Amino acid sequence: MEGGWPTVGGFLLCLTVSLLLQGRANTFTINCSGFDQHGVDPNVFQSVFNKKDFRPVINFSIPTRINISFTLSAILEVDAQLQLLTSFLWLKLVWDNPFISWNPEECEGISKISVATKNLWLPDIFITEFMDVDKTPKGLKAFISNEGRIRYKKPMKVVSICNLNIFYFPFDQQNCTLTFSSFLYTVEYISLGMEKEVWEITDTSQDIIQTHGEWELLGINKATPKKSVGTNLYDQIIFYVAIRRRPKLYIMNLLVPSSFLVTIDALSFYLPAGSQNRAPFKITLLLGYNVFLLMMNDLLPASGTPLISVYFALCLSLMVLSLLETIFISYLLHLATTQPPPMPRWLHFLLLHCTSPRTCCPAVPQKGNTGLDHLPGVKEPMELVGKLPGPRETELNGCPGSTRAQQEDKAQKQHLVSLWVQFSHMMDTLLFCLYLLFLATSIVTVIILWNT
Repeated sequence: MEGGWPTVGGFLLCLTVSLLLQGRANTFTINCSGFDQHGVDPNVFQSVFNKKDFRPVINFSIPTRINISFTLSAILEVDAQLQLLTSFLWLKLVWDNPFISWNPEECEGISKISVATKNLWLPDIFITEFMDVDKTPKGLKAFISNEGRIRYKKPMKVVSICNLNIFYFPFDQQNCTLTFSSFLYTVEYISLGMEKEVWEITDTSQDIIQTHGEWELLGINKATPKKSVGTNLYDQIIFYVAIRRRPKLYIMNLLVPSSFLVTIDALSFYLPAGSQNRAPFKITLLLGYNVFLLMMNDLLPASGTPLISVYFALCLSLMVLSLLETIFISYLLHLATTQPPPMPRWLHFLLLHCTSPRTCCPAVPQKGNTGLDHLPGVKEPMELVGKLPGPRETELNGCPGSTRAQQEDKAQKQHLVSLWVQFSHMMDTLLFCLYLLFLATSIVTVIILWNT
């Protein structure tokens, strides 16, 4: 029995070598009798088709090299609420099948044929960020060269997850990733490579991209880190797709109308503060601005707080503040004409300091001038309280009982009215300057963000 083991072992060894040699012999023995000008006989490749369930290698210790490239032909949608990027791309996979080879000179000059993918082994390359069912059409073909190189192209509508940052909307740029990897095969069985250089993928995608709407393609970069899942190590290629939003639509529909309404509200300071038209005019503008925001709400991102929402909130707050200031000044002027209250010391000091010629604020009104000429729309104090009658007018009016104390009281009252009117003038001036500063800052910010 001990002498029988070598005999059996040698027989098994010979059988294994003969099978391997037979398989190796079949590697380059495609029979050209099945090639003619009318096509190729499927029976010629039947031995290859029978092996489609297994990875096409002669030595299973050598990984199969899969070269990847794609062409991004359309950016269909960017969903900021669901954080999804919908794009359309053509994926191209290239690998070698060592069991396929023929001599074109002996096979009617045929160097490339197309074969149904259902008859071939296909690598299970998928996109890690994919968030939808793969709707690749069935019955696709793959091209096989006479050297056994297989080129497989398939169209894909990719709905991938993307971490979107919408703070700078509508001047935002997004950097989404497309990670290609194998689901089943580790690095011992499949290695990934590039079929084209990344700059070629970028140039081709920018040349043939179909959508010229909201988004434009800036560039594509790549990285090739390994992915570790437990004890298994997988090869992968990460493509970074940089896209930028075209802001013209949002500038014309959002920023320009909002700026017009705020500018009109700023110009309303030229209406008389004591008139009855200024407050209703501001209320009408405020209602119109709210209607504008409701109509344009669909253009704004549904999630997050972009910078443009902060801008709209500031515009609305400024218009509300302007309306409250108008109501307060109207009440103050009405109170000054009836029974002017005494002005607090700190407010009097602040008024004198702010209206000093040394400061940047309007100058202190001189005698006979209440300072209202600098801001149209505010009435003179004499128009608010009436002219003070002189001694001769008092005698003519039949008021011989007028005394010096009464005249001093009226002069003091006129002085208080003048102070309160100056205070209202100062408030209008400060708020008007705040409007101008806000508009200038907004314009500069838009220009900077647009150019960067």
